[in-house]
Amino acid sequence: MTDDGGGVLAGVRVVEIGQVLSGPFAGAIFADLGADVIKVEKPEGGDDARQMGPAFRHGDALNFHEFNRGKRSVVLDLKAEAGREALHRLLGTADILLHNLRPGAAEALGLGPEEVCARHPRLIYCAMGAFGHKGPLRLRPGYEPLFQAFCGLSSITGEPDGPPVRMGASVVDQGTGMWTVIGALAALQRRHRTGRGGVVNTSLFETALLWAGQKISAYVNQGKLPERHASGHPNFVPYQAFEAADAPMLVCCGNDRLFAKFAAVAGRPDWPEDPRFATNRQRLAHKAELLAQIAAVLRTRPRGEWLERLIAAGVPCAPINTIPEVLAEPQTAAMEMLQPVPGEDFSLVALPLSFDGERPRIRRVAPRLGEHTEEVLGGTGTRAAAG
Repeated sequence: MTDDGGGVLAGVRVVEIGQVLSGPFAGAIFADLGADVIKVEKPEGGDDARQMGPAFRHGDALNFHEFNRGKRSVVLDLKAEAGREALHRLLGTADILLHNLRPGAAEALGLGPEEVCARHPRLIYCAMGAFGHKGPLRLRPGYEPLFQAFCGLSSITGEPDGPPVRMGASVVDQGTGMWTVIGALAALQRRHRTGRGGVVNTSLFETALLWAGQKISAYVNQGKLPERHASGHPNFVPYQAFEAADAPMLVCCGNDRLFAKFAAVAGRPDWPEDPRFATNRQRLAHKAELLAQIAAVLRTRPRGEWLERLIAAGVPCAPINTIPEVLAEPQTAAMEMLQPVPGEDFSLVALPLSFDGERPRIRRVAPRLGEHTEEVLGGTGTRAAAG
């Protein structure tokens, strides 16, 4: 990596007042990229995520380790004047503040964007909200599944005739963390030009709406209501999961040329010649008939055999892996996405990006509650090393 050895964001200081997921995930991204991330926690138990699940290491839950690696922990009572003043001293040395406090909580503490930015005009103030910074629901709190439901994501996920389903990953929380980092870095670049900081607003509501964006655009501009397609696609056939003789797999024919190759491997060269199936639009019109025939053919052979033949023919396909199966894939090992935590006996998933071919390393284990209070607050006037 072509930097000074401390990461691409070495020299940037981030103060995180974060709980559970979206705020801490943004902080973890900054930490992995080399920023000095100082996590401010309440005296009574700290971040609630420490207790969200069985104790994994050092008394804290695994999820806490996942989203707080590489940070330093400072305990401050922000309900007390002394605690708020200590925070302001810390912010005087910081480049970025990020928080996902309950809506209205920062303002109630006198730590809203207007007050903080007036005192620290070069600070990038990142407020991560629930429903957003304005509108009738701006003070309503919310969580991941609530926004998947509220913003339509659950309504487009699942089997066509089944109930709405929550996605298995926390795409709204983590997506909000990602947008916050993007916004903070853009504001930091603006500060290089103008010398002033500013406010970056993100929210779970906005992130969820963006993830539903294609369906929203189709409805607004074409009056088209979305349907649930399970593993399938509304505009391509075949483009979905099938059961082989022993395990599930996915086949994606995104054009007529790929469908012809798929048909040849399946031993059905008659399919592309059939007027019902010759083009993608015709296949969409006769979807049920074609899918039934494909399903019958693919059930006749093991998944591994089908995948080998389809890959050789250039047809996009994949096994539908379990978590143990994807971890056993040689590509997973080659990309080094799973990294050991320094000084510990466990590993975590690293950031999905590289610089000059090298992935940022996980720098150290998540901090114990208040582990760095004296170290940080005893030297707030200087940029203490992140490592």
